[in-house]
Amino acid sequence: MAMNLPCGQNNMVFTNQVLVAKKVRLEPIQQSHLAALRLAIEDGQLWQLMVTSVPHPDQLLAFYEQTQSELQTGVSQTYVTIDQSNDRVVGSTRFLNTSWQHARTEIGFTFVAKSHQRTAINTTAKLLMLSHAFEDLNFNRVGFVTDYLNHPSRNAILRLGAKQEGVLRNHMVMADGRIRDSVFFSITSHEWPGIKQYLTDKMVRS
Repeated sequence: MAMNLPCGQNNMVFTNQVLVAKKVRLEPIQQSHLAALRLAIEDGQLWQLMVTSVPHPDQLLAFYEQTQSELQTGVSQTYVTIDQSNDRVVGSTRFLNTSWQHARTEIGFTFVAKSHQRTAINTTAKLLMLSHAFEDLNFNRVGFVTDYLNHPSRNAILRLGAKQEGVLRNHMVMADGRIRDSVFFSITSHEWPGIKQYLTDKMVRS
């Protein structure tokens, strides 16, 4: 479910909503979250991972300022991921590369503290975001893009019920200079009811 926070909105920007499930809460990122987000990033030294993009703890203010700039243009909405059991920030995720004209967005730039990886946290967060995208924001398509070498991420996206669409070769230059191939996946609005039931049942069993 989603809880409204006071925020001006129109049809071309993200609504400032907190997305809530039993185990996970997604709050639109605020500067007050940065200290807790730093601890999550330091849990596993996530910025050192080769196959994902995670801000260095010392660069979080610039990271935050970028999220706010993109929010204002309607391109992205960034959340902090909160473990409801202890109210602890354990990571971040976002909608990005959004086209309101074509009713499509992506879910990505996701990272989770090492201590909370391979738990229900990430899948629950994705269920919240997909529900919000299709049911509140009326998108026709939600995409996912990941590094070809990031096999855990690729498998996790497939487990959500997304379909692999293809590989874009030499798609991005990573921070270390490596030229990466990217794998594209998507879920479409007509697929969403069945995928939602599948993910909901999966969460009940977890």
